[in-house]
Amino acid sequence: MFAQASRALMRPLMACARAPRPLIVAETMSWRSTALRRFATAPSPAVNATATAAAEAVVSRSDKIVGRWLMGCSGLVFGAVVLGGVTRLTESGLSIVEWNPIRGVRPPKTEEEWKEQFALYQQFPEYKYNNHSMTLEEFKRIWYMEWFHRVWGRLVGAAFVIPGAYFLHKGWFRPGHNRRMGIFAALIAFQGALGWYMVKSGLDHDPKGEHVPRVSHYRLAAHLAAAFTLYTGFFYTGLTYLNPHRLTAPEHLVKSLRRFAHSTAGLVFLTAMSGALVAGLDAGLIYNSFPKMGDFWVPPEILQLSPKIRNFFDNSTTVQFDHRILGISTLTAVTTLFAMARRVPLHPQGRLAVTSMFGMVLLQVGLGISTLLYFVPTQLAATHQAGSLGLLSFALWFMHEIRRVPK
Repeated sequence: MFAQASRALMRPLMACARAPRPLIVAETMSWRSTALRRFATAPSPAVNATATAAAEAVVSRSDKIVGRWLMGCSGLVFGAVVLGGVTRLTESGLSIVEWNPIRGVRPPKTEEEWKEQFALYQQFPEYKYNNHSMTLEEFKRIWYMEWFHRVWGRLVGAAFVIPGAYFLHKGWFRPGHNRRMGIFAALIAFQGALGWYMVKSGLDHDPKGEHVPRVSHYRLAAHLAAAFTLYTGFFYTGLTYLNPHRLTAPEHLVKSLRRFAHSTAGLVFLTAMSGALVAGLDAGLIYNSFPKMGDFWVPPEILQLSPKIRNFFDNSTTVQFDHRILGISTLTAVTTLFAMARRVPLHPQGRLAVTSMFGMVLLQVGLGISTLLYFVPTQLAATHQAGSLGLLSFALWFMHEIRRVPK
């Protein structure tokens, strides 16, 4: 009886054990399996962070490479400007009377080749009227100066085009910058052609010897303006890749400062172009006194040419007077900008930029006055020309530091 009772009690329990699992239990088990599979295949937060950091590192690295390349190109243009100034000051610019973009890279090797070059030079006005007693060894010195300047210009082109093509292929330029790089390339080519166009103006035959052989001061100013424009593009774009947007003072405090900084940079550029006219007319060799021009504050011959507008471009006295006025105006503008910037809570880099700009304008004015008083010695005059580009560099740096931050 007991055994039968036990079997009767166990029969319902065994039936429950053999019955299928409830639906909720099956769904719970299925969810756990799916969760386990997802956990096994999904990357961990550490992996996600590593991937994001790696992507940012690639972008940052490419920006740094492109930025440094552009700054290097601007440095090469700076060197070309200095070399061009020395070439002009040593009267070497008309020593090579042909323009051969490819073959011109190779200098003469033999004595016969040097004699051929010298014979070509002897056919042109500079030799006939200025250097008719020049020896072959003296000719070699001025020839190498002009050759080095031309080769340096080709170096600027190669340093831009070859890496630039690679960066374009890699897609490292920022949106909208492909077109800008194309403009830079076109400007380099234009600058080379403009340089020859300038030299050619000094090779014009003058059988009567009615004027001193020199290049056109208009073309010289255009050549320098193109170099400054190219330098500005390289330098400012390079800063865009290298310098992040920094928090500065509120927009309403920076707006007027930014506007005045842009105007001041334009004045620096204009003053440098005025200096090109002074150089082209040899206007620094007259009235070598300061602050007065001889015995006059305003020389009597300042408007002697007709029509009057010609005096501002062709009258040596007026051109020097204008350059003095522009130089003093630049000093005043930079000093005012420095005073304005001191009232605004700028980022330390911005304050360093405007302070450097103020120091540079003081140095540049001192160089200009010294160059005039000492009758334009080569070293001082070349340093003064380099100083104008240095001052523009600090102006561009400050403009970049206080640029409008995109929203």
